[in-house]
Amino acid sequence: MSIFKEIIHDTSRILTYVVSIITIYSLCISFFGIWRKKEEVEVEPKKSFALIIAAHNEEIVIEGIIESLKRLDYPKHLYDIFVIADNCTDKTALKARAKGAIVYERRNREKRGKGYALEWMFEKIFSMNKKYDAVAIFDADNLAHKNFLKEMNRKLCDGYKVVQGYLDSKNPEDTWITGSYSIAFWTCNRMFQLSRSNLGLSSQLGGTGFCIDTEILEQLGWGATCLTEDLEFTCKLVLHGYRVGWAHDAIIYDEKPLTLAQSWRQRKRWMQGFADVASRYFFKLFKRSISKCSFIALDCALYSIQPIVAILIGISAITGLVQYFIKASDLITNFNTIIYSFDFKLSTITAVIFAVVQFIYTPFILVLEKKLNLKIFWYYIIYPIYALTWFPISVQGIVDKNKKEWSHTVHTRSVKINDLEKAN
Repeated sequence: MSIFKEIIHDTSRILTYVVSIITIYSLCISFFGIWRKKEEVEVEPKKSFALIIAAHNEEIVIEGIIESLKRLDYPKHLYDIFVIADNCTDKTALKARAKGAIVYERRNREKRGKGYALEWMFEKIFSMNKKYDAVAIFDADNLAHKNFLKEMNRKLCDGYKVVQGYLDSKNPEDTWITGSYSIAFWTCNRMFQLSRSNLGLSSQLGGTGFCIDTEILEQLGWGATCLTEDLEFTCKLVLHGYRVGWAHDAIIYDEKPLTLAQSWRQRKRWMQGFADVASRYFFKLFKRSISKCSFIALDCALYSIQPIVAILIGISAITGLVQYFIKASDLITNFNTIIYSFDFKLSTITAVIFAVVQFIYTPFILVLEKKLNLKIFWYYIIYPIYALTWFPISVQGIVDKNKKEWSHTVHTRSVKINDLEKAN
């Protein structure tokens, strides 16, 4: 029994140190997202864009994204809308053409998924007679704020080659799952993305609502065809010395899954992609961080191992609970000796940090983002349930990291951009 206690104690101590260091690091970085500089100077529209929508059987929502892009407050001669109807068996292509988009239909049962579809489309963009300064990527279930391209133009004119926009939610109050997703994205926008932008670090691509300078894209090549092509291309950029810029006012409204089952499948796919990318890029990024003294590369490397971090946090919590149960048992049997052994250790400090973040800091961020109302507050109360599911999902993601199946989210309704504008 004493050997078992020692193993539990040592494991818990090591994991607690690792988790605490990562937690404190992330918390300290996040503080730099509290302040936000408002962009007040108007920048003349200069950059031309190819707006690319990746779509697979999206007939329910495809018209909404095209309509919102056609209403952008940006010169119409400076952008064109393209739709990739990727292995579609419905009316996606037909409806997209009827809305005025330039549609390319792709048939490839072997190379399936958004990453392959984008790579295929980029080659077509490069070979066109008309040249674009940048490409912007969207999902079919997105809606774009009218100022999206104005803000992207601003960042590109500032010298950034790749820029990520603000990922908002178009259905935050549908279910507790969509509410939890929305809370996660809203806080990430401020505590992760904006904070790194303010510090001069690289933001992370979020899968949609981002743009890439075409010269850089052609020079480096896309090559991001795993289940998380956004993370893969971010790592590739950082390895080549580039940073992802952040445009807080370039807003994209993304549809969140309605049920826990849909959410589980989607997040498992994300964790599979994370595990795959981390296995190929973590050590390369870590090596660059040392050889080039690059804090940007180190930060990106740490981000790439999110599934491992989630698992470490879960194991640390479990071993910590076991250790406290053992202490409680010892306390009962040997009260006078054990009572003086309880003290404020690193595990206690970490628990306090989690409590502060959960009940004070995160609501404060939601207030800053003007997202907190009564219903969202209720979703926030039960948000820890959503957070706890990351542990088993991360385990599954690592176990299945070599499986490449694509899980398609089924859409049941279409939200229009004018509905959101009225709500806002």
